[in-house]
Amino acid sequence: MPTAALLSFRLGGTDGVSVIAEIWRRTLDELGFDTVTVAGEGPVDRTVTGLELDPDRPPRAVDVERALADADLVVVENLLTIPVNLAASRCVAEVLRGRAALLHHHDPPWHRARFAHVTELPADDPAWLHVTISRMAAADFALRGIESVAVYNAFDVDEPPGDGAALRVSLGADDGRPLLFHPVRAIERKNVPGALRLAEAVGGRYWLPGPAEEGYEPELERLLAATEVPVVRSPFDEAVRADAYAAADAVLFPSTWEGFGNPPIEAAIHRRPVAVGDYPVAAELRELGFRWLPAGDPEPLRAALRDPDGLADDLAANHRIARRHFSRAELRATLQELLAREGWLP
Repeated sequence: MPTAALLSFRLGGTDGVSVIAEIWRRTLDELGFDTVTVAGEGPVDRTVTGLELDPDRPPRAVDVERALADADLVVVENLLTIPVNLAASRCVAEVLRGRAALLHHHDPPWHRARFAHVTELPADDPAWLHVTISRMAAADFALRGIESVAVYNAFDVDEPPGDGAALRVSLGADDGRPLLFHPVRAIERKNVPGALRLAEAVGGRYWLPGPAEEGYEPELERLLAATEVPVVRSPFDEAVRADAYAAADAVLFPSTWEGFGNPPIEAAIHRRPVAVGDYPVAAELRELGFRWLPAGDPEPLRAALRDPDGLADDLAANHRIARRHFSRAELRATLQELLAREGWLP
């Protein structure tokens, strides 16, 4: 059985890249691969020092080569896309030259102002296949001379409903206030101020499960100290993601920028109203017909919380769209076709 190695800075967490990488790993298993995970940090099969987001030293090529020695196919999750650890990206690019590799691009550097000056990523090689997560990103790649295929993120669209009752009690959300779930890491582009404004406007309880990253800790502390909204800072395990959505009265996602944005799709799967920001890929996804609430005006969210039954038709429509366009079955068929075309299918 051929081996596929999924390679990234970190894997196995609740961040978007890790969540989608796990979906891909399971899909590759179904397609006949023996899969292994390789990263600098996280609960992975093989850890390579120096690949992590904040390393003490650069990775050694020999360590990367050893971790990938038995891989017939390497699926690179964002590590050759976003310049958060350029030493790791340069090392991996050299190790993979001429090898069968599928580069799964989530966050190209021009999508972030602080990385826009970086031109050496995404890395490219004639032996590699490039996959982006939106049509917008694929068009951007083409402008830079890199041919790619757009494959939307996939989800367990038929996941059974979660049980949020006990979780609400554990979060202190049993006082009549609506629980507003903001399922993100706390970084600038996730727009925590916008989420807090929505929570304040509707008298809600704000749940931010993710940690502060990218130097955002002081700003987050200032924002949370200044708000009058009750705040919950409780993480959740990936195994209880369905319960987390079931516990929420609504989902907040007022991001100013996303490479894709998983929570609005997850909210559709779990039939929860979601207030979504106007980041560019959201416009691409809205074209599919999603009926999301605006993040810039609290009144639609207030109305949805006041009359949950009044949103039933919209939530049912969102669920149908998610099942049609973002299923694992759709991903499996697409990957099977792509890998067969490259001669990489078992």
